[in-house]
Amino acid sequence: MSGPNFADEIVQGKFASTVVAGRDSQLVNRAQEILMTGAFRVYTSDDLTGVELGGALKNIIALGAGIADGLEMGDNGKAAFITRGLAEIARLGVAAGAQALTFAGLAGLGDVIATCASRLSRNRYVGEQLTMGRSWPEIREAMNNVAEGVNTTDAALAMARELGVEMPITEATYRVLFEDLSPHDAVNQLMERPPRSEW
Repeated sequence: MSGPNFADEIVQGKFASTVVAGRDSQLVNRAQEILMTGAFRVYTSDDLTGVELGGALKNIIALGAGIADGLEMGDNGKAAFITRGLAEIARLGVAAGAQALTFAGLAGLGDVIATCASRLSRNRYVGEQLTMGRSWPEIREAMNNVAEGVNTTDAALAMARELGVEMPITEATYRVLFEDLSPHDAVNQLMERPPRSEW
């Protein structure tokens, strides 16, 4: 199950949607039936790989969105970053066997929007803190929660190398987290990449 699902909001009865994925359509439909309420809409999918990867990989993009906020890159810069980040995680997902369209759904775009925009996002918070000169170990020590995007960055980069997928945003995020590259320099390096076609 994945989607733009901040638990605090769901518990308060605020409107939300999610996607439940699995290989057994009867079980997936049963889960949908059990979980759906007037305020919580549940969709189904047979793309288990895509839903799992979308739910994990979006946290990397949220780290970068926090960096964009912290560097005051503006709405255009942040939107461009999020869009290219979504394209990047979709490339990795497809290479791993996911359906491309899943990344345009709740487990992809939906979760990316929530995680990159909300003040409730732990990963966005970490990215913002990195722009204030704090290291990941310093931020981690002060947090009461887990920021899943940190470990996911490492795992995604290893997966991308194994599958031969280029992931410049993930690589830059890794270098900021683990190799002391400054967020400002990471953004400049991404912007200075050679020109190319969007697709």
